[in-house]
Amino acid sequence: MPELPEVETLRRDIEKEFVGKRIKGVDVTGSRSVRRHTTAGEFSARVQGRTLVAVRRRGKYLLLRLDSGDVLVAHMGMSGQLLRVNAKEPVARHTHVVLAFAGAAQLRFVDPRTFGELFVTAPGHLEEDVPELAHLGFDPLDDRMTWSRFGALLAARKTKLKPLLMDQRFVAGIGNIYSDEILFAAGLRHDRGSDTLTPQEVRRLYRSMVEILQEAVRHRGSSLDDEQYRDIFGDVGEFQRLHNVYARAGEACPRCRSTIVRVKANGRSTFYCPHCQV
Repeated sequence: MPELPEVETLRRDIEKEFVGKRIKGVDVTGSRSVRRHTTAGEFSARVQGRTLVAVRRRGKYLLLRLDSGDVLVAHMGMSGQLLRVNAKEPVARHTHVVLAFAGAAQLRFVDPRTFGELFVTAPGHLEEDVPELAHLGFDPLDDRMTWSRFGALLAARKTKLKPLLMDQRFVAGIGNIYSDEILFAAGLRHDRGSDTLTPQEVRRLYRSMVEILQEAVRHRGSSLDDEQYRDIFGDVGEFQRLHNVYARAGEACPRCRSTIVRVKANGRSTFYCPHCQV
């Protein structure tokens, strides 16, 4: 599933390519992708003819504001892609929604596994229609805080660090990949108690979280072997080349040259260095 850096990359690209342009046509061929609407026609009626005026991100959600005041919400799910495509190009398999903008460009929603979705809501109903947005934690790139405040939040939860970093109610947008990379950069184990960190470790963790996510955005996100994440131009990300531990079990730790190990925790693979993460 795309995490914060991938969704932020999409947000920036959509902002550059489509803000200020009118949606002249909508084609929905996959009703599951607009499943929150009674019919595909209802979705199309609220989008067609509208101009995209702004794009925001909240956690892993994209919020595309229309000139009607409505918000077009996009969530990528496990395999969703938003692709900028010339109208003359053939429609790829698993393309479920096409937004045709004035000019030759289209924004196509491609989703093989159909866990992602698009839907339209009024601004005042956003958190009612997407309850998870009402309970999102702080955004590690947009909501800066002091180390002491961050430390207080960690200590209050009294749980293991990795599940806490992946808890969207605590911090929004971090998943399996970036939690491993953040913890490695901070030199902390995945199963370390959040209430056991020293002030220095709190600072390291906060700094690592912000820096890893910023660097991942700068490198346009991570694309794994399946290459399901692509930016709107269809290109893969580059940050996977800079992963220090994720999916590198059996390789040498870049810091201490010990062997990176993989363990199962809460049903998810976790990669870490048992020597330099404490």
